[in-house]
This record gives sequence, C-alpha cells and structure tokens, in this order.
Amino acid sequence: VQLQASGGGLVQAGGSLRVSCLASGDTLRNYNMGWFRQAPGTEREFVAAINWNGIRTWYGDSVKGRFTISRDNAKNTVNLQMNSLKAEDAAVYYCAATYDPSGGRLRPIDEYKYWGQGTQVTVSS
Repeated sequence: VQLQASGGGLVQAGGSLRVSCLASGDTLRNYNMGWFRQAPGTEREFVAAINWNGIRTWYGDSVKGRFTISRDNAKNTVNLQMNSLKAEDAAVYYCAATYDPSGGRLRPIDEYKYWGQGTQVTVSS
C-alpha cells in the first residue's frame, strides 16, 4: 500500500483544515487507518484512527472534540477534519495503515506498517 497525504498548509489559530490520505496499490477496505503527527524535537504522536468500515474511531486526548477522522473506501481515502486549531497542533501529519480486517481495536503505532510522506500543518497565532 502506498499512501499520499495532502491538504496541509497555514491556518490561523481557531481555524479549520482538512488533510487527506489517498491510498494506492491495494484497497483500504481491510486496513485500520491512522493519523499521527510529529513536531520538531518531539516523538511521533497518535492523533486519530478509524477501523476498516468506519464504525469505530479513536482520538488522542489533545484532539478529542476538535478533530474528526473519516474514510471513503470506494475512493480509497481517509480524511482528518481539524477544527479549532491551536498553535500546539502545528506538526507534520502522517497517515498510516495497518492490515486489520477484523478492525475491533485501536492498534499501537508500531503495528502501522505503511506510512505516507507527511503533510505540514502550520498554525499561526
């Protein structure tokens, strides 16, 4: 699976942005998808994940209530809608996939085998 993230950019604090991930090479139907982020000098952080059919979603504590993950298996895409952005949300955002046809639980970061190249999100205060 190859993943291509897009949609990053510069946004003012309090604004919204949507980043997207397009997959190729295989259907996303059997994959748990996740978004992670990494700011300079920090470890990669879990942001959100969604199971194969979109019924189950998980969020990091810092983004709950502000971010929404969704997927469209027919289009092989996963989106992350980010609202009420804060300065601390600025980072490179990565989408990732792990093969998980059962899709019943949140997978740890080290189980995500496929990663996109990242898209930069900058938040100005």
